[in-house]
Amino acid sequence: MLFKNITILDQDLSVREGMYVGTEGSRIAWIGDHMPEDAQRFGETYEGKGKLLMSGFYNAHAHSPMALMRGYGENLALQDWLGTRIFPFEDHLNSHAVYWGTMLCMAESLRFGIVSTSDMYYFMSDMAKAVADSGTKNNLSRSIVNFDGSEFHSMESVQEMKDAIRDFHGACDGRILMDTSLHAEYTSDEKTARALAGFTKEAGLRMHVHVSETKSEHEECKGRHGGKTPVQYLADCGLFDVPATAAHCVWIEGEDYDILKEKGVTVATNPISNMKLASGICNTPEILRRGIRLAIGTDSVASNNSLNFLEEIKVMALAAKVRNSDPTVITPREALYAATRGGALAQGREDCGLLAEGYRADLIVLDLDVLHMHPIHDLINNIVYSASGSDVVLTMVDGKVLYKDGEYATIDTEKTIFETEKATKGILSLL
Repeated sequence: MLFKNITILDQDLSVREGMYVGTEGSRIAWIGDHMPEDAQRFGETYEGKGKLLMSGFYNAHAHSPMALMRGYGENLALQDWLGTRIFPFEDHLNSHAVYWGTMLCMAESLRFGIVSTSDMYYFMSDMAKAVADSGTKNNLSRSIVNFDGSEFHSMESVQEMKDAIRDFHGACDGRILMDTSLHAEYTSDEKTARALAGFTKEAGLRMHVHVSETKSEHEECKGRHGGKTPVQYLADCGLFDVPATAAHCVWIEGEDYDILKEKGVTVATNPISNMKLASGICNTPEILRRGIRLAIGTDSVASNNSLNFLEEIKVMALAAKVRNSDPTVITPREALYAATRGGALAQGREDCGLLAEGYRADLIVLDLDVLHMHPIHDLINNIVYSASGSDVVLTMVDGKVLYKDGEYATIDTEKTIFETEKATKGILSLL
């Protein structure tokens, strides 16, 4: 596709007007301020007047099948929410429900400009099928928990993880990547954490783990492990000796920041979910000040309750200002970098997250000809603080247009809604 006469947010997150961008195959092949001489090689031309072209968003922490529980548990604290609503519902999940719940989230992701997601869950084969069928990208990880001290390699969850790595890592021309996942410090034992860390390092994979989401989680870990915080404990277990994403990090303190920086861990902040469950607000300004990598996640729509990523970006920036009583922290550029390149790097997708020649064509178009985007004193400010998810009019993944002006190329949304509702009602009838 050739985007013609369009405003772009380039690889430096600078605004450039009247540009031409050509995609060929899965990659960006041309960026210039004039029509290329061989324009026909790019195929269809997209008129870009009044539009903005930029990198798509990379959702660094999610649980997509939990779309089935959107709005199901409200006004509850995290542990109560999990124990009384989420875990009982999840006990009745099946392949059909997980496939369609994932597909629903992939459709919603494309609608809001999310091109790739880091998912932590189970039913890996059904999730992988939904991702493959939808055309999106995903870093899938089978969440490992161990409450009864089972031997690591004898656990069904570990076998499912190994099977998924064998079957899906690198599938669909790299659209699907497999990570490993320890659910959290408090849902397993040290032997399991160390075994998973060793397996991950040997397999050359990435790690995804919940860290210090709530104050009680953080403090109870210190009580169990001689004053060690979750970051310190997980680091001692070797979980950060591989590229890792630490989700939440709301209550990290002191030496935690030094460890995350030294180990190259990416913090995936989930502002809306954390605020909705009253877990707290991640100190993202301090994370950035320390030079720690930062990305943005939605968490599940059961605790969010949507995948409106532009909303997530705005709330992240605003929450940081409120938490620190400082309106100067978190610049719009820092927020957009975390949402795009920061998320891509967290997923190990080195050739993604930038609008640059040679990079994967994971691109979105925003409509600028809408009332709430005018006047434009600074377009980057408007993207972060004025734009709405509904302004996304095109989403492209690996050079393929998957969503455009309300139409989906790979997803039957009517069937997806029907099957999701059917699966949800079936599970509720068992509770």
